[in-house]
This record gives sequence, C-alpha cells and structure tokens, in this order.
Amino acid sequence: MSRKYKILALGAFFVAAVAFWLAAPVQGVPILAYHGVNEQPEPYSIDPADFNAQLRYLAEQGFTAISLQDYFLARQGQRLLPEKPVIITFDDGYEDNYRTALPILEKYRFKATVFIISDAVGQPGYLTWEQIKAMQGRQTEIGSHTAGHVALAETGYQEKSRQFRKSKQVLEQQLGTPVEFLAYPFGSYDADVFPLLQEAGYRGACTGIPGFNRLDQEAFTLRRISVPRPKFGLLEFKLRLIRANIYSRLGI
Repeated sequence: MSRKYKILALGAFFVAAVAFWLAAPVQGVPILAYHGVNEQPEPYSIDPADFNAQLRYLAEQGFTAISLQDYFLARQGQRLLPEKPVIITFDDGYEDNYRTALPILEKYRFKATVFIISDAVGQPGYLTWEQIKAMQGRQTEIGSHTAGHVALAETGYQEKSRQFRKSKQVLEQQLGTPVEFLAYPFGSYDADVFPLLQEAGYRGACTGIPGFNRLDQEAFTLRRISVPRPKFGLLEFKLRLIRANIYSRLGI
C-alpha cells in the first residue's frame, strides 16, 4: 500500500474512532425541558403529535422516566437508576401540561416534573391548584419556577431570596408536600443563587445548559436539553440528544 493510501486509511480510522466515541452512550441522565404542548405555532410550545412521537421514540429506545427525587436518591446511594433514565420536565405550568401532555405521558408510562410559577397559578392559560394536585396524584413531581418568573442574574440579592422562598412556601402550603427543586427562568442565574437556594431548602436546580448529568454533577447547575417546536421533526429531537451527549463527553 502506498504512503498516500496509508495516510488516508489512518485518517478514516481516526474519524471513525472519534465518531464511535462521541456516539457511544454516556454515563449520565438527560433532563428534557418542555414548555407548552399545543398546536399554537410558538417557539416554546410543541405540537401534541411531535410530543407523542418523541415519547414513543424514548420508549422504543428503552428509556425509563424518573423524577428529580429519584435522581437525587441515586446521588446519595439510596436508589439504583434504571439502565437508561430520562427526566422529563415542563417550565411555567401551562394548563395544557394537564389536559394534553399528561395523557400522552401516561400512554408511555412516563412520569414528569412540572416547574410552577407560583404567582401565575389560576391565571388564564395556566394550571389551577386543583389541576396541579391532580397531576401530583398521577406521577407528576412539582417544582418551583420562582414566584414571578424573573431573570435571576438581573435581580438583586434580596429579591432573589424572596422569589425562592415565596414560591416554595406557597407551593408547599397548597400541596402539602415538600418542594425541593427549581428551574431558573430563562436559564438565568449567577453565583448568588447557590447559597440562597440552599438556605431556602432546595436540593437542586436546573439550568438551560445542554448536556447529561452524572451523579456528581453540581446540584444547582443541572443540565437540561431544551425541546422547542421542531422544524425537522423527530430527526431534530434525536440530534439534540446526540449534541447533549457530545457536550458531556467533551466536558463542554
């Protein structure tokens, strides 16, 4: 074999090896971030048919939906994770999470986590307390999305604290169960939030940074994979999972 072909063969082997390494399963938990599930052509809502296709794909691939509580119990060595875990989350607390998303989740026996804006409960388009309680009784974990959905990196220290504490207090009073997890509105946060979350009694918080979560991931910077309305169908969803896997493998 000539030197030229040896170099080409070596290059092809290297590319194939890198592709295999990047595509191989990563040891971690993907957290999916949804908002609305409806037919309105908005970037942060997803059509019910697309949502169904994505959950069907996850089920066919052998994923098991777990809660953030399950994930944190595994971090503490108190529970084993399934072979292919996934956490399905929704931000804001839209009414269609109950009317549309929940039946599709139950079709595939998937549980979910809904992060509630406590000040928005009962407003037009948002979940009522009765609907939130009904979801909680049907394998849905409830978390906080702050009281007023503010960009925390642009908010003063005292207001951050108020947003965390008020939301947690209202949700716990209404639901009668601990609320221990939060998602940052707009993915916005800074270093000030970490001690404030801990003082308020939260155990973990989700960002908008793509990637998978190992069991030693910093508790208040959990990574999530945003799932907006797709332009390229199920392929786009698969590519988002692959990208998150690559980011985790490269430590990005």
